[in-house]
Amino acid sequence: MAIFSKPNVPQFSVDVYQNEYLPEGGREVNAIVTVTATGGGTIGSAVAAHHLYSPGEGPSAAVVLMVDCSGSMDYPPTKMRNARDATAAAIDALRDGVHFAVVGGTHVAREVYPGDGALAVAGAATREQAKQALRKLSAGGGTAIGTWLGLADRLLASADVAIRHGILLTDGRNEHESPEDLKAALDACAGRFTCDARGVGTDWEVKEVTGIASSLLGSADIVADPAGLAADFTLMMETAMGKEVADVSLRLWTPAGATVRFVKQVAPSVEELTGRRTESGPRSGDYPLGSWGDESRDYHVYVEVPSAGLGQEMLAARLSLVIPQPDGGVRNLGAQGLVRAVWTDDMAASTSINPQVAHYTGQAELAQVIQQGLDLRKEGDKDGATAKLGRAVQLASASGNADTAKLLSKVVDVVDAATGTVRLKAKVEEADEMTLETRSTKTVRVKK
Repeated sequence: MAIFSKPNVPQFSVDVYQNEYLPEGGREVNAIVTVTATGGGTIGSAVAAHHLYSPGEGPSAAVVLMVDCSGSMDYPPTKMRNARDATAAAIDALRDGVHFAVVGGTHVAREVYPGDGALAVAGAATREQAKQALRKLSAGGGTAIGTWLGLADRLLASADVAIRHGILLTDGRNEHESPEDLKAALDACAGRFTCDARGVGTDWEVKEVTGIASSLLGSADIVADPAGLAADFTLMMETAMGKEVADVSLRLWTPAGATVRFVKQVAPSVEELTGRRTESGPRSGDYPLGSWGDESRDYHVYVEVPSAGLGQEMLAARLSLVIPQPDGGVRNLGAQGLVRAVWTDDMAASTSINPQVAHYTGQAELAQVIQQGLDLRKEGDKDGATAKLGRAVQLASASGNADTAKLLSKVVDVVDAATGTVRLKAKVEEADEMTLETRSTKTVRVKK
């Protein structure tokens, strides 16, 4: 394990868990990589991208809050009021000195505060001004989320800061622009800022909201009862204020003849990263990990290597952490991990599955079968849905994922969790089904 250390700066470490032994002719190498950032504090000094700050300062940051103001936010009328209150609570959670703005979203995006293409700087006066501006928010119009994201991107780009973040709230489907327009907006914003997305009520599309968060390396969730928005927004903003290092990437080098089959985040949630690779040198590629505070995440790396003879060893992959520099180069954070391959005729050694690899393979399957089961249920395929959701119950039970097991129990009646024997419930609350779908990718870590 290697550590990057600097006073008052988060220290990054990389730990690799794997069974390095392969049978004769074996080529598949799997490893779980734990990346941990510690010691930076929540608002202490930090290095973020190419910025370095003196003790007592927080990382420079900018946040844009995007609030759905479409006509459906008036049904019931309390929804718009809850959204205003939640946005005000998030503004109260801003750290002094953070740049911020509020955007009202309908079929167009409108600057609510401060206006004129600018960002305000958080302080007692600007917080109060922003909350006064929120009182003018009213519902009316359609929904075109791509325009909201585009305005947020322009506002965030106007500030010379290290951390750029968005918080997006919607209560409906993105009906006033094409899926292609939304995808183009997400592609344009990816890598420029991170974004948390929330769906309030039950009239929004889960895959749209989770897709926004996934593309922009943020979190997604449902707030079924609008009364819960203020607490959720406060927690989101507090989490954003704890981010201290932006644009971290996992750099993966592999030897000649090796192929990277996939790289995915597996904790705290499943997130596919394979297609986000950018080439960084001969046999080397970078995978974006987003912004970091004091936290730990796990990644599953699967590399296919050329087969070798018994007794031979190979470095299957070398992992490091980097952040971009203004000159186009990168700063290496010093944390490094090695993935090895050793060929042996010891059957016990070569057939053993590393506990971390086995656990997260199951968690990834759990997320997949929940999605498949819910899709089949919507299509009316009861047998297929029962089989998939039964497997999900079995996996959740075996891995100790109690939160997911509880959500599943609201969609199926569990006869025997160990064998995955379930019956579909005749009637399921829409909020329960959407909650299960939205949170299906959340995982639990390996039991110690």
